[in-house]
Amino acid sequence: MFATSNETSLSSQDFIELEDQYGAHNYHPLDVVIDRAEGAWVFDVEGRRYLDFLSAYSAVNQGHCHPAIYKALVEQAAKVTLTSRAFRNDQLPLLLKELHDLTGYPMALPMNSGVEAVETALKAARKWGQTVKGIPAGQAEILTCTNNFHGRTISVVGFSSESQYKCGFGPFAPGFKQVIFGDIESFHQAITPNTCAILIEPVQGEAGIRIPPAGYLKAVAELCKEHNILLICDEIQSGLGRTGKLLASEHEGVAPDVVILGKALSGGFYPVSAVLSSREVLGVFHPGDHGSTFGGNPLACAVARAALKVLVDEDLIARSAELGAYALDRLKRLKHPNVAEIRGLGLWIGIDLKGPARPLCEALKDRGVLCKETHDTVIRFAPPLMISREDLDWGLEQIEAVILAS
Repeated sequence: MFATSNETSLSSQDFIELEDQYGAHNYHPLDVVIDRAEGAWVFDVEGRRYLDFLSAYSAVNQGHCHPAIYKALVEQAAKVTLTSRAFRNDQLPLLLKELHDLTGYPMALPMNSGVEAVETALKAARKWGQTVKGIPAGQAEILTCTNNFHGRTISVVGFSSESQYKCGFGPFAPGFKQVIFGDIESFHQAITPNTCAILIEPVQGEAGIRIPPAGYLKAVAELCKEHNILLICDEIQSGLGRTGKLLASEHEGVAPDVVILGKALSGGFYPVSAVLSSREVLGVFHPGDHGSTFGGNPLACAVARAALKVLVDEDLIARSAELGAYALDRLKRLKHPNVAEIRGLGLWIGIDLKGPARPLCEALKDRGVLCKETHDTVIRFAPPLMISREDLDWGLEQIEAVILAS
């Protein structure tokens, strides 16, 4: 019934057939079956080596299986992994203080997946709107942006502009209005006295590394202050060094009222997310209002503490800025009729094509580079921030070759 040592004799095709037979088909992965990884490289079950240019959607900014994070995981797993929030543990307080020391936010509320943190921020914003701003009960409105991606729960997909994310999953939660990303005037038109928050990605990742016009986020922040609205920045993908700053919002000198972190907060070892904010905002929660059995567990907190330390100790944020600028400059020299636009910030680059991106991702896989298409026509590149210049150059060579041959 259960797999034995014979599983080591299975081929990539064997694993693919098992997954297709017994698993729900809610993903369209590239047909590479990874069984180990180290740093910026992954290896399939046949031993073939690939350079990872996706980083699990920015969850492994520190690189695969970082030894310091692994050490923290193993040591904590041997002590205690879960207490639930019914009791206290000795790792949560330390993580909370270290998040404060790193970001300046007075309070944090740890969760597990990124979308759980998004839901937490939305609940906090609504309750703040009613109890602090004085919005009538059940009337709070939250503004979101076109082409957003904040996760997959029913409430979150309900305010997505991607029809596939919504198809068949209604009815959806009310209280959300959508404005045009990058257009400050659309916010002016949408705000009402019942608006409690604006939820925004400083850079839209899933949409294809969409960077708004210069000054846009700063204008949104000023609008929030003018109307007593919370600015919530979803930094699950864009945060923790990916764009060359600790938070992408720092590029415009903006300090959001609420910041949502996830993915690289654990270096890819464990689902860890967090909502950062003021005492006024997170103080709306009282015992019993909100919670999670696994949120803030000692294993998660120990891993997150190590992951944050690696970002700082190895200066990965500055590395992302330096290598990202180099990679973007090099790729922008590509002149090909199939390329519509190349854009990026830090080690986060999107190549917008005039045709489908999937064939190029498959061609790159055959050349030993793993990346993934998004929104059909965009190839998204996000290598681990610790990648060496030599490995980055090799990966860029493969990208240039595939695009020029397309």
